Amino acid sequence: MARKVGVRWLREPEKHDYPAAKSYLRLLYDERTAAGHVDRLERTRMSKFKAKDIFRASRLSLLGISNYHVKKDRRKIKAGESLSPLLLIRDDNNAKVVIADGYHRLCAVYSFDEDAVIPCKIA
Repeated sequence: MARKVGVRWLREPEKHDYPAAKSYLRLLYDERTAAGHVDRLERTRMSKFKAKDIFRASRLSLLGISNYHVKKDRRKIKAGESLSPLLLIRDDNNAKVVIADGYHRLCAVYSFDEDAVIPCKIA
């Protein structure tokens, strides 16, 4: 594990994160369900969870620091740039969390500190 680095976050997800989340969610759900999830994300308040807990709940594997997008986000972190919070969906049918937007950011942050508290919206 690399040395801990302070991660800066924007107060709210960036506007372009919502269409990106919808694009991904349309692969998992029909158009109406995906749109409903995104609508709820836009209206919900910010939450915070530890990086390691988001990974456990998502059941996804950690991408390595050699991944292009993870490298890019790691550079942003080192440069002190603010990252956009994650967008998460609770998949109650499968008892897991779907990372609708922010998977690469999560991997980048985790590479510095698995206990980092990550701001997100969860619906």
